[in-house]
Amino acid sequence: MKFTKMQAFGNDYVYIDAISQQLDNLGELSKKMSNRHFGIGSDGMVLICPSEVCDFRMRIFNPDGTEAEMCGNALRSTAMFAYYHHMTDKTTITVETLGGNQTVDLTVENGEVVNITAAIGKPELRAAKVPVITEEETFIDRQLQVVDRVFRASSLSWGNPHTVLYVDSLEDLDIEKYGPAAEHLECFPRRTNVTFAQVVDDSHIRIREWERGTGETIGCGTGCCSAVVISNMLNLCGRSVDVEQPGGVLHVEWDDQDIVHMTGPSHVVFEGEFYL
Repeated sequence: MKFTKMQAFGNDYVYIDAISQQLDNLGELSKKMSNRHFGIGSDGMVLICPSEVCDFRMRIFNPDGTEAEMCGNALRSTAMFAYYHHMTDKTTITVETLGGNQTVDLTVENGEVVNITAAIGKPELRAAKVPVITEEETFIDRQLQVVDRVFRASSLSWGNPHTVLYVDSLEDLDIEKYGPAAEHLECFPRRTNVTFAQVVDDSHIRIREWERGTGETIGCGTGCCSAVVISNMLNLCGRSVDVEQPGGVLHVEWDDQDIVHMTGPSHVVFEGEFYL
């Protein structure tokens, strides 16, 4: 089976053309391929599939074998994968995901993709849709107990649930302690991705991400977008923000139509064949 490993800000996935190749036991396959000791090593597996409503359909599987609804970096890389492998010559590509239908714009110079912007739509703030269990309509600017610490917390969804927890210092954060504990809190019936955010100024936020079913990743597009939307709602930043992750800086814009856009590069690491 042919594959391409790609990374966007260090958020690395194994990408597979599932239009020309037939695959079975997808959860188990993701576990094997994602393993960094006995497999290829990645934050998960992404399949590029046919779609009846968009140019392509993207399916994402975590290293634990579960299927994810949405990933911003994987979305941008999926569009680049399709262009790179001559599956399309479009530079505006629509992608069907479990989190909704998305649009991706490629900036191409001399035949090379140099930047990728994904419009991931409007944030879902209704608690029942995130989902998060609460008596209120939303879960915004609450106090959330995680182990022995209380965080300023807010939750939203892009088709996949995210919870933003604010910290004064990312360097002092024990993410291996608080990340999985927050992910598995009973108030999150489908678990949650956890974005630890430190607001630097009006146009600069720093984050560390604990991804549901994966663990800490050094890049997360929807985590960046979550931090910007929530921080803007709390009057902590503007609507055009550079979000610094361990893997690099992603630019996020929340436009006047409430559509969120993320812009940054993606890179092919290597290609190969995986023996099933």
